[in-house]
Amino acid sequence: MMDQIQSSIVIERKYRADPRELWELWTTKDGFESWWGPVGFRADVVRIEARLGGALHYAMVADTPEMVARMKQMGQPTSTECRGSFSEFRPHERFVLTQAIDFLPGVKPYDSRMVVDFIPAGDGNVRMIVTLSPMHDAQTTEMQKAGFTSQLSKLDRRYGWTG
Repeated sequence: MMDQIQSSIVIERKYRADPRELWELWTTKDGFESWWGPVGFRADVVRIEARLGGALHYAMVADTPEMVARMKQMGQPTSTECRGSFSEFRPHERFVLTQAIDFLPGVKPYDSRMVVDFIPAGDGNVRMIVTLSPMHDAQTTEMQKAGFTSQLSKLDRRYGWTG
């Protein structure tokens, strides 16, 4: 059961980029695959329909020999199918991605929301604010936060996170 005491996780970055450029990274196959997934993983997009109600379907794949070995050692699959849909969609400004969390052994499937806002910050910068709903327990929520921060490190290097 969802721990109601847990609050959402808010992660903010300011990048030297245009909101349209960051938007493309989230809403196109090439863009999404170029950065999605914690370090050691990649995303292989099966379907991405960037529109209200549109589907997102991808496989999260262990992408390095070390990560493949680690996943096998933990008894976890090296590839996991992930599915969601865009439940709010305002191009270049905001979207909400609702993802099905149906791949955790022993955990009843549930939905998780991710809200992403793009706010022009002047001087060629954009604030990207990501709000993640908590997972089913505190430990998994912390893993979610660590994984998401890891994958954002790919954008940090690309766009020069300005803190």
